[in-house]
Amino acid sequence: MTIMIKKCTLEDLHILQEISYETFNETFKHQNSPENMNAYLEKAFNLKQLEKELANISSQFFFVYFNNKVAGYLKVNSNDAQSEEMGDESLEMERIYIKNKFQKHGLGKYLLNKAVEIAMECNKEKIWLGVWEKNENAIAFYKKMGFVHTGTHSFYMGDEEQMDFIMSKTLI
Repeated sequence: MTIMIKKCTLEDLHILQEISYETFNETFKHQNSPENMNAYLEKAFNLKQLEKELANISSQFFFVYFNNKVAGYLKVNSNDAQSEEMGDESLEMERIYIKNKFQKHGLGKYLLNKAVEIAMECNKEKIWLGVWEKNENAIAFYKKMGFVHTGTHSFYMGDEEQMDFIMSKTLI
């Protein structure tokens, strides 16, 4: 079993889009209407949007490889790239997306540890994320990794307002 992380570049744009669609569909398709899923996917993962995010110096993307196959990715945000104002002392883990067929191999933990490493290198005091209140598996994982529920914020899936739990972990 070989696990490797590689930073994404603009040359990876199409692979990033493909993984985004696949993992988001696998995780949320069965709990949302097709109309809302399609609206969200087109808004969040169109090539222009992903290119803008990749070009933002306050965001970083990393592919995780399992046995030389792209299994998922991590997106972290700092400064004004964070989806909520959490301050300069915070790093947001906006996405940990792992393809279903690669889950249960420790890749989520591997990517989370990479995010913590980045936060520590950048002298951040806190790492945080938003997770859908109905994503019980992810919530349990983050709790196991030392995150606590510290708030909520709205997340729009198409025209439907959903609630995300904000979970945080103090690093120092």
